[in-house]
Amino acid sequence: MPRKDYLFTSESVSEGHPDKVCDRISDEVVDLFFRDGPKHGFDPKDIRVACETLATTNRVVIAGETRGPAQITSNMVIDKAREAIRDIGYEQEGFHWNHCEVEVLLHAQSPHIAQGVDASGNKDEGAGDQGIMFGYACRETPELMPAPLLYSHKILHLLAAARKSGKEPKLGPDAKSQVTLRYENGKPVTATQIVLSTQHLDENMTSNDVRHIVEPYIRQALPAEWISDKTVWHVNPTGAFVVGGPDGDCGLTGRKIIVDTYGGAAPHGGGAFSGKDPTKVDRSAAYAARYLAKNVVAAGLADRCTIQISYAIGVADPLSLYVDLHGTGKVDEAKLEQVLPELMSLKPRGIREHLGLNRPIYARTAAYGHFGRTPDADGGFSWEKTDLADALRRAF
Repeated sequence: MPRKDYLFTSESVSEGHPDKVCDRISDEVVDLFFRDGPKHGFDPKDIRVACETLATTNRVVIAGETRGPAQITSNMVIDKAREAIRDIGYEQEGFHWNHCEVEVLLHAQSPHIAQGVDASGNKDEGAGDQGIMFGYACRETPELMPAPLLYSHKILHLLAAARKSGKEPKLGPDAKSQVTLRYENGKPVTATQIVLSTQHLDENMTSNDVRHIVEPYIRQALPAEWISDKTVWHVNPTGAFVVGGPDGDCGLTGRKIIVDTYGGAAPHGGGAFSGKDPTKVDRSAAYAARYLAKNVVAAGLADRCTIQISYAIGVADPLSLYVDLHGTGKVDEAKLEQVLPELMSLKPRGIREHLGLNRPIYARTAAYGHFGRTPDADGGFSWEKTDLADALRRAF
């Protein structure tokens, strides 16, 4: 039997965290190819991007493999990187959007990978690599996400909005949050520990000064009844946090995969998302697995759902599909494994077409989680829709 009473913790990081700066730049490159490729007659299904970014003191290195129109130049990539850094808010001596050095080392995709992925003759599009991907949903929040992660994201999202609006000019872009919740009878009921570390631009500020600024936003983010006199607060526990962002710590794409997904509440296949076009099943199949798991829970078939999908490079059909309802299911898991592929093709092409993934929709995913977000009218966060729920109910 699963435990009913326990503590569980998840963390988040802000858009100004060094690794998130890199995720954002990598996804801006993906969006650039999907936005400009069709303008030059390039079919979106043929675009390929695998982009990694490194950021350190006043230096950004962008490397990887791409396929797209020759009109997309290194200078265009550099401009997008600078725009992203500026939007995040870095205008500091050690990391400034306007005078940091940006180096672009993008080159053509390996033809040996391409031959396995591209459709040709009777061959369908194959997976861009082997691997396992997981999706998860639960009833802890209206977004059907684990509560500790969702509220950790929300805290930082609110603080970023206040900083960027000019309401909180003393805050810097780099920040981290962490929320520990007590579960009783399997449901979150109270916050026992709250951790918030944020960069601040006034070097004379103390931890108490920072708490005075951030506490109202933390209280706004969490249900009021979850914070009590017994809640322990840790705000900038090391004291000063003036040097931040890539000037303080080197950043890399793909190092916040637990923050990006379920905060440790569900398994992770190990593959990062940012900087990858949807032929990379690390990204697209993880989105599909979340979409299916969320629809299972939204349909009322279970209170928790974990889905695993696996692939081999160059092979279109998934190798396996596994569903775990964690003892909360109202339907047979084996039957659900048969029904789900009937409602949505899990081949890379099927996922791409069903979710509309060949679009410039990725930069917005780079911070505050890829899941638990609101679907956008232009196709962003399409994997958060619950439009399969009725069909799932009818299937049982």
